[in-house]
Amino acid sequence: MKHFLQFSDFTVEEYAYLFARAHHLKTLFKAYTIYHPLKDRMLAMVFEKHSTRTRVSFEAGIHQLGGSAINLTTGETQLGRGEPIEDVARVVSRMVDIVMIRTFDQSIIERFSVHSRVPVINGLTNQYHPCQILADIFTFVEHRGSLNGKVVAWIGDGNNMCATWLQAAALFGFQLRVSTPPGYALDTRLATSEELAHLSILADPMEAVKGAHLVTTDVWTSMGYEAESEVRRADFADYQVDEEMMAAAHPEALFMHCLPAHRGEEVSEGVLEGPQSVVWDEAENRLHVQKALMEYLLLGRL
Repeated sequence: MKHFLQFSDFTVEEYAYLFARAHHLKTLFKAYTIYHPLKDRMLAMVFEKHSTRTRVSFEAGIHQLGGSAINLTTGETQLGRGEPIEDVARVVSRMVDIVMIRTFDQSIIERFSVHSRVPVINGLTNQYHPCQILADIFTFVEHRGSLNGKVVAWIGDGNNMCATWLQAAALFGFQLRVSTPPGYALDTRLATSEELAHLSILADPMEAVKGAHLVTTDVWTSMGYEAESEVRRADFADYQVDEEMMAAAHPEALFMHCLPAHRGEEVSEGVLEGPQSVVWDEAENRLHVQKALMEYLLLGRL
């Protein structure tokens, strides 16, 4: 039994398989072809953080594969009354076939997986967001091919997305350039030496994007940091991905954002809606890569 708790949990070969399966499943979806390999399988979705894309993509995905989903939130379950996560794992995993959790600290999902009888998927934690990077890389491959030898520029907060991109850089052989305001640097204490070899830290965001094949960012204020919004707007003022910044990137550079986006803050309207933006493909691909992921975790390679 495998879990998908952070991006480094899988090998490059496993990702190649997942991308091939995602392409196949996407083709079936576009052709309105019914495919139910997970008939009668049940997905439990545990949400301790709000969600739009994660809930819709997982719930629609399991249904398209023939299964069903149960949505659990902290306020509606005993989690909200302090039931230990280990006890929740022991009970829920006896009743369903696979679990997706969107929560706060990575330790919560790690503790859950230790006591689970079924595969566990990280739908987002404060430290990592592996399903999003799975979709992002698949989207880049669709549009431009392999990321090997390429440059990815991360502009903005050194958050869970940035940390997951670093894990991907070591696996796929690209260079990650990170530019954050002072005080918002990427926490590299858990990074391996191989990952750090693929990381460049640049104070100037224009230097970070110069010649980059992919420019990506996220909101300036992530969930749980809303009280800092006004301070962050001031601190991040020079880190908006705008047309000038994209012009400094590679001529065929793509722009990505995991959404939701705040137009006029971390990204300009012109970039988000411009010809280099693939954010809507990126969002749709959450559905297809997660279908491939659930199929793989439950059925193995087909």
